[in-house]
Amino acid sequence: MNRTRGWLRRVFVDRTLRAHWPSWLMLGAATVIVLAARHVAQDLIAHGADLRLDEPPLHAALDWRPNWRLVLPIGIGVVATAAAPALARRMAWSVLLVGLAALSAAWAVALALLDGVSGLVGSVARNTEYFPDVGKVGSPGSFLHGFVTHINDYNLHVTGHPPGFLLFLWGVDRLGFGTVGVVAALEIAAGALAVPAVLIAVRDVAGETSARATAPFVAVSPLAIWVATSADAFFMGVSAWAVALVILATGRTGRRAVVYGSAGGLLFAFAAFLSYGLVLLAAVPFTVAWSRRRFWPLVAAGCAAAAVFAAAALAGFWWFDGLAATHDIYYAGVASRRPYLEFLLVNAACLLIVLGPAVVVALGRLRDRRTWLLVGGALATIGLAALSGMSKGEVERIWLPFFIWVLPAAAVLGIGRRRAPWLAAQVAYTIVLQTLIRSPW
Repeated sequence: MNRTRGWLRRVFVDRTLRAHWPSWLMLGAATVIVLAARHVAQDLIAHGADLRLDEPPLHAALDWRPNWRLVLPIGIGVVATAAAPALARRMAWSVLLVGLAALSAAWAVALALLDGVSGLVGSVARNTEYFPDVGKVGSPGSFLHGFVTHINDYNLHVTGHPPGFLLFLWGVDRLGFGTVGVVAALEIAAGALAVPAVLIAVRDVAGETSARATAPFVAVSPLAIWVATSADAFFMGVSAWAVALVILATGRTGRRAVVYGSAGGLLFAFAAFLSYGLVLLAAVPFTVAWSRRRFWPLVAAGCAAAAVFAAAALAGFWWFDGLAATHDIYYAGVASRRPYLEFLLVNAACLLIVLGPAVVVALGRLRDRRTWLLVGGALATIGLAALSGMSKGEVERIWLPFFIWVLPAAAVLGIGRRRAPWLAAQVAYTIVLQTLIRSPW
């Protein structure tokens, strides 16, 4: 009998190890990529390259600073790990979406408060950001008409993007809410609202079970480190709903398909005037439309977006002229000091760092073709953005709108208790990462 037990035990252990070796392989490969990217970047710096990255591959400084404020993210992380999987399985769908958006916002704020109030609002008022340039807008018409001509008169982030976000902040200021705190709150809120948009899309494409399984991983992901606060979190929220609405349109017929598609197209256009690269996100709904053979909603979305582009052109801003001006400025500056091939590796390392260990493992395990429509579309978007050469480094922030669509891969990690260890690992990883690095955003 003892021999039988021993034999069974050996078989069980052997099968368990064989079942888990792909996970260890994925984590090992991710670690190698991150270390290789760091080594390559540091070698460039050692040979005199001014990469403007304090601690590559991230645009951040190493600053181990545990303090009493860790109580808040640890508390939220523990509660999320203990309760979120069960609640995600049982709660009414609409209530779940609201709750997860609130959890996501709380998670981002708790992480940012590790550095006190300045961690929440300090980045908004930096002299490279949008908010200090609000007073330069004047009238919307003259601003749009002269944006490309006078692009060098604006701060760094304004010159690197279309005029949409600065014009939006001008409108907020005209309404009497033009303060650093309000801008920070808008960025955090928009970033948190990306969570229900992604889950709605997952539910529509892969089913409610998959959406509920991935929900906790989307709500308390490492992305939150850059949500509070960066303008790219706002971009993520707008673009996530654009993608979700177009995906919903591809699954419907008649008037609803046109309405959803047109609404998604309008948001896509808004997103395109926030950041040039967000047009690449069209790859995500396109993969879904292709699988469903439903392309008419894309036509509705395209027509709505084209109307916005035409209106902006009539107002004096041609989107492609803005892109060309930004390209010239970017390559006259830091891009000229960041080698193309080396920064393909650096960008890949940033992707892996931001996704966290659980999602990295999930990418190796994911077999569901429906979920791969979203995740694969997002990875294709990231690949196109990397190959374009318009984002060399700092993509842990710039690519937030792309990264969030990779998180649904975590649905494969299981439901109920089986996913709790992976969720705990993700939460712990995020807290350690935030405590270890000091990001300017």
